Amino acid sequence: MLPHKFELHGKIAIVTGASRGIGRGIAVSLAEAGADVVLTARTEADVQDAAEEVAVLGRRVLPVPADVTKPQDVASLVERTLSEFGRIDILVNNVGGGGVSKPLIPLPGYTPRGAEADPSLLTAISDDEWRRVFDVNLTSAFLCCRAVGPHMIERRKGKVINVTSPSGERSVRNRIGYSTSKAAINMFTKALAQEWARYNVNVNCIGPGLVVNRDLAETPELVERMVATLPMRRTAAAEEIGLLAVYLASDASDFMTGEIAYIDGGQRLI
Repeated sequence: MLPHKFELHGKIAIVTGASRGIGRGIAVSLAEAGADVVLTARTEADVQDAAEEVAVLGRRVLPVPADVTKPQDVASLVERTLSEFGRIDILVNNVGGGGVSKPLIPLPGYTPRGAEADPSLLTAISDDEWRRVFDVNLTSAFLCCRAVGPHMIERRKGKVINVTSPSGERSVRNRIGYSTSKAAINMFTKALAQEWARYNVNVNCIGPGLVVNRDLAETPELVERMVATLPMRRTAAAEEIGLLAVYLASDASDFMTGEIAYIDGGQRLI
């Protein structure tokens, strides 16, 4: 009886930013739980590669290259999903990025790490850089929810999972755009959960801790320093984040909405 509540057989999920890292881990976990998955990322080769991993699990998979910060791409993504599968049960807004490591204004006497190799880090965050980090971390979720919402509300059923960061509660020095945009996705989650609760659409948020992605893998010394500050003294596996996504996508979480579920190895305790 209990395992049945966590099954996703017959469910249709969209996962953004699904080509690697956390997004790929979530997509694979949803497929392992039985869901058919629509994968989207900006690079066609990457999303095709991820689709092959999901297809091996015996699930139907639709790779859709798209930039989900653009309304027209989001509309096309939803249209293709509905045309192929007929409905959308789960939306995972995973796409995101750290933007640039720059302060709001230049800080006298402060030299950020890496400025010797990249002097641009000494400059203030630009208008375009500020807009870009908000587009990736917040506007993408806004656009996807706006496009998928009418379908879920009409069916009186749906699961929306946004992805945030511990930085949304605990700011990171010199990354004001990232921290602020992640705090914004937290409140977006809570506000949307309140709007959609009466229609039986759950909106929750996952806050992953340190997961080694392709970029971090190239800087093992930095990863080692970061791990040394974590209470659990290790990074998270993408699968661990995926398992939490399975719970939030399943019937087991039907009475949970508007929550930020952190899985960060104690990072916010520091």
